[in-house]
Amino acid sequence: MSAPSVAIIESDVPPPWQLMLSDLITDPQELLSLLSLNPQEKPLGLSAAAQFPLKVPRWFVSRIAPGDWQDPILRQLWPAQEEEIAAPNYVVDPLEETRFNPVPGLLHKYTSRVLLTAAPHCAVHCRYCFRRHFDYAGNAPSRTDWQAAFAHIAADARIEEVLLSGGDPLALSNRQFGWLLEQIESIAHVSTVRIHTRMTIVLPQRIDAEFAAMLGASRLKVVLVSHCNHANELSDESSAAFKTLASNGVTLFNQSVILAGVNARSDTLIALSKVLFDQGVLPYYLHLPDAVAGTAHFDVPIPDAQALVAEMQAQLPGYLVPRLVREEPGNDSKTRYA
Repeated sequence: MSAPSVAIIESDVPPPWQLMLSDLITDPQELLSLLSLNPQEKPLGLSAAAQFPLKVPRWFVSRIAPGDWQDPILRQLWPAQEEEIAAPNYVVDPLEETRFNPVPGLLHKYTSRVLLTAAPHCAVHCRYCFRRHFDYAGNAPSRTDWQAAFAHIAADARIEEVLLSGGDPLALSNRQFGWLLEQIESIAHVSTVRIHTRMTIVLPQRIDAEFAAMLGASRLKVVLVSHCNHANELSDESSAAFKTLASNGVTLFNQSVILAGVNARSDTLIALSKVLFDQGVLPYYLHLPDAVAGTAHFDVPIPDAQALVAEMQAQLPGYLVPRLVREEPGNDSKTRYA
């Protein structure tokens, strides 16, 4: 028997998280000023910032150490000149996602699961993002247009899991997210919805009681995969968000990307796994960076990454060691390296 639905009632006054989401830092000069940074030490990549603009919540900026260009959070956010260096084999669509985009808003890469680009935008622009060149304009359906995606899912009984990604699906209002969830729930052979989000990290205030209750009332198994790369990103606020989700029956995982200059040290990765576990989240994947144009400076060679994971295995229980993976276009699953 299906769980009762939750009424989504939105007042004329936006919730606090929506106000925070509407007041993001997008001006590099403002970020420099707030963090007391000398721009001559790390010049702005003008074309990089034009192609993929700076975007970050003010609250998340409070996690960055002022005056420190080496801060691991800042290094993920600042449009640096390194992004403008052309590198061999770094392309705009390294995962060849256009091959797996049969209808707007839907990617069907694997047999039993599909991905919906639920929102065409994020709260933050991570500089290593593998979808920084993605055609969101062509993959942001209206409610009417979404029906083609739902019809695709309904017509294929092999599909058991629907991933909500983007962009960031939690950038949607509760009302719009709830509508998408209802459409997925109506497809009998779908048993699981998986939410991929960075919002639990960069704006954990997004996890309000109404949203968590909606997930708790769903007939679907709900899995939420956060994206956190460094322990400094975790906070009392993220801990509270995870606790709220867990109390509503949501299964919590985390995936990270291994990034040169950010977290490519075993002690850093070990600390991240421990703090995640303290907050009720299990490490899931440690992704090798995708070869997307503008991100070569983040690359970590596979042998180096494997050595780091081996050091993690020597010091952590197995359930705290994420699987080292890379996505290869056209493969039936991610390629595991450790």
